[in-house]
Amino acid sequence: MPPLGRGIAGSGGDTPVPPASPFRILHVSTGNVCRSPITERLHRHALELRLGGSCSGGLLVESAGTWGHEGAPMETHAATVLSDYGADPAGFLGRELLDEHVIRADLVLTATRDHRAQVISMGHSAGLRTFTLKEFNRLVRAIDPATLPEPDPDLPDGGLIERARALVGAAAALRGWLLAPNPESDEVYDPYGAPITFFRSIGDEINQALDPVVTALTGVPARA
Repeated sequence: MPPLGRGIAGSGGDTPVPPASPFRILHVSTGNVCRSPITERLHRHALELRLGGSCSGGLLVESAGTWGHEGAPMETHAATVLSDYGADPAGFLGRELLDEHVIRADLVLTATRDHRAQVISMGHSAGLRTFTLKEFNRLVRAIDPATLPEPDPDLPDGGLIERARALVGAAAALRGWLLAPNPESDEVYDPYGAPITFFRSIGDEINQALDPVVTALTGVPARA
């Protein structure tokens, strides 16, 4: 069998192999109008910066809320925070978290421990692939990048889907060994109704938490 993405020989020449199903990353908060939209769009923006242009490497980033405001735009201050980072807030519509979102997700990153518990309580074997964002950050930073599959530009997804799956497995294996110094350290607090200064502080927390996650997913460090 030829390597994935190199084509299968046939009478009409090489036939491209279609890319694998995307690796879905789901960010979850409460209303899906503040924290999870910020995290979703910052995550997408970071992937574009690392991978170039609109390329995602087969990584699909979405969000939803446990009490999501279905069809609602993100909060104005949330959109301002995204613009501060050069990320695009346009076209966002809130979603209520549904079973199908959890079933399809390969990695669920939540704002708080309570959100994590709600996702896991929905079933669908979500426990091993659901973390708070800051928890996943802590675990990822402890993983030796050399133990993860190297990106492969010859594959349709650049080899990032296999790398992402390995990363989630390694993080799940570490969870019981690398505990938070205190429960609050895994929380991203809700800025809903707060002034723009608090939204910006939450945006900074999220951006810092995402940085090593995106580096681990892509194998590409942030530009200095």
